[in-house]
Amino acid sequence: MSRIGKKPIQVPNDVQVSYEGSLLKAKGPKGELKLTIPEEIELKYENNEITFSRANDFKKVRAVHGLTRSLAFNVIEGVTNGFKKVLQIEGVGYRVEMKNKNLLLALGFSHPILVIPPEDITIETPSATQIHISGIDKQRVGQLAARIRSLRPPEPYKGKGIRYEGEYVRRKTGKSST
Repeated sequence: MSRIGKKPIQVPNDVQVSYEGSLLKAKGPKGELKLTIPEEIELKYENNEITFSRANDFKKVRAVHGLTRSLAFNVIEGVTNGFKKVLQIEGVGYRVEMKNKNLLLALGFSHPILVIPPEDITIETPSATQIHISGIDKQRVGQLAARIRSLRPPEPYKGKGIRYEGEYVRRKTGKSST
């Protein structure tokens, strides 16, 4: 039995959950999300608690059991609290600013880079070297953060580039004069 898949999900009182066919809908204070449940996984919603069970023990079904529970938990967490990623920019002359709702990045290239976020994701720049990305869908927030980070990933010699908050970049010494 999947250790993650058998854990129940507690649904807060301010979240409405409906399950029709293979579609799980959750509506909360931050918005509304939908999740398609595989047909091999059975969902029960009773007493503000969602539990998952599987129909058989085939390898594919066992693999999807814990994944489905994690995705459903992310849907409930997203409509309740939302998700947030923080990126930090390091390097001389590297900076970021908001231009209307778009993000303008100066990353040492000959041209500035304009990033247009999806409508359900908000971007804030509290300083010239920090980017806050927030939204209700964990996958979309993480995808946008990864896309921005890939524009100038941190390099190991000087540590310049875009990194996640708290990310450790292993530094190299460079050439030695021996």
